[in-house]
Amino acid sequence: MILTITTMSIADNKEYKYPLKSFINPPLFWRVMADEDGQSGQSAVDTAPPFVSKKKMRRDRARLREVKQGKKEPVKVHESSAPDPRPHALDHRPWYQRIYEDQYKKLLWIPLIILILALVQIGVQTATTGDFLHKGVSIKGGVTMTIPATAHDVDTLKNLLATTFPANDIEIKAISSAGKKTGLIIEADVTEEAQVQEFVNRVAQELNLEKDGYSTEIIGSSLGASFFKQTFTALILAFVFMAIVVLLYFRVLIPSLAVISVAFGDIVVTIAILNILGIKLSTGGIAALLMLVGYSVDSDILLASRVLHREGSVMEGIYSAIKTGLTTTATTATAVIVGLLASDSDVLKQIMIIIFIGICVDTVFTWIQNTGLLRWYVERKEKQQTV
Repeated sequence: MILTITTMSIADNKEYKYPLKSFINPPLFWRVMADEDGQSGQSAVDTAPPFVSKKKMRRDRARLREVKQGKKEPVKVHESSAPDPRPHALDHRPWYQRIYEDQYKKLLWIPLIILILALVQIGVQTATTGDFLHKGVSIKGGVTMTIPATAHDVDTLKNLLATTFPANDIEIKAISSAGKKTGLIIEADVTEEAQVQEFVNRVAQELNLEKDGYSTEIIGSSLGASFFKQTFTALILAFVFMAIVVLLYFRVLIPSLAVISVAFGDIVVTIAILNILGIKLSTGGIAALLMLVGYSVDSDILLASRVLHREGSVMEGIYSAIKTGLTTTATTATAVIVGLLASDSDVLKQIMIIIFIGICVDTVFTWIQNTGLLRWYVERKEKQQTV
């Protein structure tokens, strides 16, 4: 639509419209009406659309005065029926905000595709190895040797043991304190007594260790399997009780299911990423997954509460929750990174890594998936109430 200035001619009492070449096809008219004395009723600069510069406004106002003084002939123009080629001429939202607010249903495909890819990865992992995740010795069962500081090269020792025991999974970790290596932890998934003794003797022989120069810890395969079963039973029960609490709090099915789906997606995608990185889950890793469920539910309940119990618009409630939630996420991520860099314990490092991956995944699922589902539910409910 062509922007025009409308003025009233005192001579023939007719309304004329003048095209402003400074502005091309805005979605509205900027109208400046002249009173009987030839003065405009409103300031041209004050009434200008926000994208119009004051310099252009002064130039067009001078042009309008020349028309009133008879120096230029007014030309009648008609409104153009052509569509506005700049639909966002007056939309001052950043491009990412327009996408987030206007295309939220399309954005729901992002977490859905991520979840599908994660399920595919876990399926391939299960078909290939028989387990849906990499299990450490503390879960799978095996022997753990703790050895004081040694000058032996870790990679050389690992290659030697891998050659001697090709059918077993062997992991060697260095223990360090204040940047100085203080010992080694050697783990192997050998569970039979004869194999365990052979493995320990081979390591002691290679490193020239006395009998009192190392310690061993043996976890039977049945004990590891039992522990793994119990921990994942606890994880499933955590989901069940979480769903009951959320349903009792909101007393609405769809928001409750949205919260549960986000927690499920966080766990599944985090496990898939751990598989891709080749991280073997220990007992501390299981604890980190349980912590992640609680963190996920916390941010989702915050979002649902701000949207369902809001006082303003839906987006005001969402942005209020985003401000609080992302602040919490940034604080948690900072603490996790510091703990990851400062800790010398492999168990603590694994916990920190899992929590960091989980909060990154939760950011996508909470502020895209859960937000989109809640907006869809609220808008659908409001539309039904107005009918």
